Amino acid sequence: MTEEEWAAHRPAVFGVAYRLLGTVGDAEDVEQDVWLRAASADLTGVRDLRAWLVTVAARRAYDIARSARVRRESYVGPWLPEPLLTGADAAEPVLVDDSVSTAMLLVMERLSPPERVALVLHDVFEVPFDRIAEVLGTTAAAGRQLASRARRRVAAVREAPHAGRPERERVLAAFRAAYEAGDIDGLVALLHPDAVYVTDGGGKVKAARKPITGGERVAAVLAGVARRLGLAATSPVEVGGEPASAVRRDGRLVAIDTFDIDGDGRIVAINRVLNPDKLPRISNEEAVTPEPAVSSP
Repeated sequence: MTEEEWAAHRPAVFGVAYRLLGTVGDAEDVEQDVWLRAASADLTGVRDLRAWLVTVAARRAYDIARSARVRRESYVGPWLPEPLLTGADAAEPVLVDDSVSTAMLLVMERLSPPERVALVLHDVFEVPFDRIAEVLGTTAAAGRQLASRARRRVAAVREAPHAGRPERERVLAAFRAAYEAGDIDGLVALLHPDAVYVTDGGGKVKAARKPITGGERVAAVLAGVARRLGLAATSPVEVGGEPASAVRRDGRLVAIDTFDIDGDGRIVAINRVLNPDKLPRISNEEAVTPEPAVSSP
């Protein structure tokens, strides 16, 4: 395999691993493993190099996913996917579609690893079921059933009405202004009455151990957090192909917020990643100094 071929297919290798694992670090490890295997393999008989590379990546990611499922049972507080910057300044290219949105990654996290593999390989990367069966050690028919079952479980996210990009950007601009101003009424107006606020600190920074629900309660908590952070500054970023927000305090990145916005332009979910191990790699980012871990009331 030439360097040019690897450069052309590397985003797909990273993309399948990230979709299956939800963490940039693990996806990069898979990417490295695939490169090493491809570099030492005789690929002269491989007709579809992309499919071969993606399948190898999925097999490695499948092994990691099964062990990750055990690790996440002991994770402190809610687990959220590691944000992946996908804008013009993104450090790692990835194929972008709805399958890398936070909402979709959270749904896929609730699937079994075999279901996740079957869904991602077939629906996103168009890998035939006979090759999926090789990854999972099953039959093509069983792989088809796994993908079908997974498809039904993620349908609610895919079929729910969502705001278009211009509306999302408008809503998030208003949200950032209200958040920085500590404007509770302004936040309430933007939030769905049943909005959910989830924070992932991983036991390393201050974060709620359980989701906070209800638009008014979420608004009050957000305003309180903004005051406690010394009126942290927010700025627009793109995560998983969707508008999101970076939160900085004294110029240091302390959180990434992703949002689910319904067809009426109301924010139905805010997912805040605070765990410094999960914050994306930004070229000019300063090191984040974690606050002592505490439990939220």
